[in-house]
Amino acid sequence: MRGLKAWATAGALILGLGAGAAAAQGDADRGPVVVELFTSQGCSSCPPADALLAELAKREGVLALALHVDYWDYIGWKDSFGDPAHTRRQKAYASAGGRRSIYTPQMIVQGAQHVVGTQPQNVRDLITSHASDPALIALRVERTGVGKLRISARVSDPSLNGAALVQVIRYEPSETVKITKGENAGRTMTYTNIVTNWSLLGEWDMKQPFNATAELKGARPAAIIVQRKGPGEILAARRLR
Repeated sequence: MRGLKAWATAGALILGLGAGAAAAQGDADRGPVVVELFTSQGCSSCPPADALLAELAKREGVLALALHVDYWDYIGWKDSFGDPAHTRRQKAYASAGGRRSIYTPQMIVQGAQHVVGTQPQNVRDLITSHASDPALIALRVERTGVGKLRISARVSDPSLNGAALVQVIRYEPSETVKITKGENAGRTMTYTNIVTNWSLLGEWDMKQPFNATAELKGARPAAIIVQRKGPGEILAARRLR
């Protein structure tokens, strides 16, 4: 199942506020820089951006995610990964940034800046600039059993305020598609880190520590992202393979 849900659709969820998760991964830094690529199998300009995302996905300090949109489907090829929820997310980014239009291939870096996905140097520069950002959130993610996950977060900068969303992302590491129609007809494309589900684990006011337990089914890798509402700046992220 794809799209943004009110609670984690990948399994059972228990959510609470208070102290407490055991020591776990990633307490000391913001984690990887998140790069979201809005792309489509029906977009002739997208293959170079898809290739760039595949390159970025190999970097330990980057969480590269492909969100396939559905608004190119009308030109003759229905994107097999296309999801209207991804289109809505891209539109929400545009609205939050005061932009009137959306496009592919577009990359959003750390929820903060957008850049054309075929401009690799600009993308790398943005990643480098965010890699040195201070850790504002201490985010811990711990596996507590087969398919079980414990997430906790606390503010490490007392000046931080506002509301944040704690989200769980599932993605397919790689899949190859033979495209027979549309602008990319005749091409066989391999796509990387294809988002299959983007779930809202909970909204956090950042005033007290956040604790949640989730059950993740299946073998697909996952990520936890803490992001300002908007959608806005990504404050912390963790990858689970």
